[in-house]
Amino acid sequence: METFKAKKDRFSKARGGPTRFLQISCAKCGAFVAVYQKDGPGSLKRMYIDRIFSPEALVGLIGLPMKKLTPLSCAKCAHVIGVPFLYEEEDRPSFRLFEGAVSKKIIKIK
Repeated sequence: METFKAKKDRFSKARGGPTRFLQISCAKCGAFVAVYQKDGPGSLKRMYIDRIFSPEALVGLIGLPMKKLTPLSCAKCAHVIGVPFLYEEEDRPSFRLFEGAVSKKIIKIK
């Protein structure tokens, strides 16, 4: 099991509530997509790029300009899961997830 350290910054403090790590999978084929830190309560509507911890291909997107980002797709079946989106309220690049496109499971991190 990999070890990750939760990011604690102004964004996690603004959301309040629990911080947890989610294993994100494609709802169509069940393939692994990412490990993501979810801050606060509520459903998962978007994935902020700075909260993705795995795989390296997605972690490497931090700092890229918005126009260079491509839709988030499953590596196994190529199903499109979400689209690049600038969350203007916080000026943070993210992926807006399509409803029902992912399944998620809370995972324990050492």
